[in-house]
Amino acid sequence: MGIQEQFIVIHGRKPVVEALSSDQEVARVHLSSRASGKIINRIEELARSRGIEVERVTDNRINALARSGQHQGVAADIRARRMQSLAAFLEQRTGRKYASTVLVLNGIHNPANLGMILRSVTAAGLDGVVVPYEGTAKIGAVAIKASAGVAFKAPVLRIDNTVNALALLRDARFDLLALDAGGDSAFAAGISDRVAIVLGNETTGIEEEARSFCSQTISLPLHNGVESLNVAAAAAVISYILGEKREQ
Repeated sequence: MGIQEQFIVIHGRKPVVEALSSDQEVARVHLSSRASGKIINRIEELARSRGIEVERVTDNRINALARSGQHQGVAADIRARRMQSLAAFLEQRTGRKYASTVLVLNGIHNPANLGMILRSVTAAGLDGVVVPYEGTAKIGAVAIKASAGVAFKAPVLRIDNTVNALALLRDARFDLLALDAGGDSAFAAGISDRVAIVLGNETTGIEEEARSFCSQTISLPLHNGVESLNVAAAAAVISYILGEKREQ
């Protein structure tokens, strides 16, 4: 199967101008057939100067690309070089590349949290973060901003939903652990070098069907009456715990 090139869609006139004026790898610009004005001319000039294809499309096409938000008749495909399907990732993780550490997101609806998680996973050097299409915030403007642009180079692994992700990971002989309250300390737990850690929504936690795949629950010790951490903060801590274990 191999790595399939995937894209993150951005929309809005200012974000697209900023992308075209930066070192982002813009694959294609989509303009509504009705869009006009100085900034549209500027977008076309910038794209032309970089040899980037500009296509004029219907408003319905722009709506479909943007999905939500004020697109102002403009969208662009940004190459996400490290984004791939979970299945393609697992095909590569055999033999000498057996050791692998990934996070699996379950019901992370807040796009700002998603963006911060992508930043932490990338900074800690983990191999991937499973971001399901269903039940998870999209990698859009808010997530990209929260990641400080790291979303474009994060090792994102895509699949339809969390349960199917966990089934694939189990079949690929990953140890599946839940990160939640009441488990063994993540600092002392014997975490293997082929592991997937499941993180749930901070309000409702990990869904029961997803939890049923996990062989163990680990947690981050909390003191001074603090009941829980924001899921993005918890993801940052566990990412660095996993990253440190990789170096040992």
